[in-house]
Amino acid sequence: MRRRDVLKLLLGGVCTLALCRYVRMEDAMAEDIGKVTKSDAEWKKQLTPEAYDVLRHEGTERPFSSPLNNEKHAGMFACAACGLPLFPSKFKFDSGTGWPSFFNSLPGHIETKTDNSLLTQRTEYHCARCGGHQGHVFEDGPAPTGLRYCNNGVALKFVPS
Repeated sequence: MRRRDVLKLLLGGVCTLALCRYVRMEDAMAEDIGKVTKSDAEWKKQLTPEAYDVLRHEGTERPFSSPLNNEKHAGMFACAACGLPLFPSKFKFDSGTGWPSFFNSLPGHIETKTDNSLLTQRTEYHCARCGGHQGHVFEDGPAPTGLRYCNNGVALKFVPS
């Protein structure tokens, strides 16, 4: 569905070319997500050591180590720290990289920032509610978005539908 058509649905059929040009689909579809703030000690107590390293200190799990890499059931992949839904299972695909990968995310449920920690610039993404590090997004994914959200499995929990 084209952005203009989505906006028409969201705005009750009123979408002039000028309005569609200035209203981003992500903004129109995003819900108000309350923030979760905890101390480092509270996160450390709540999370496993591996999840704590990834979610709170932007670590990376070993490839092919997560059982979620092979998860194929219908449901929702949510942040392991706060439970915010991030990826419906219909957005998951096998990227062959060893990490759960998705071609899209729920609008407004992730936030991005530039990561210059390696020799190249990457786009890092975090849970919009708790700020937990999830992974990186690359422009080598499948249609329809061409994106690959490469996620640490330990940063996710799967909720079957």
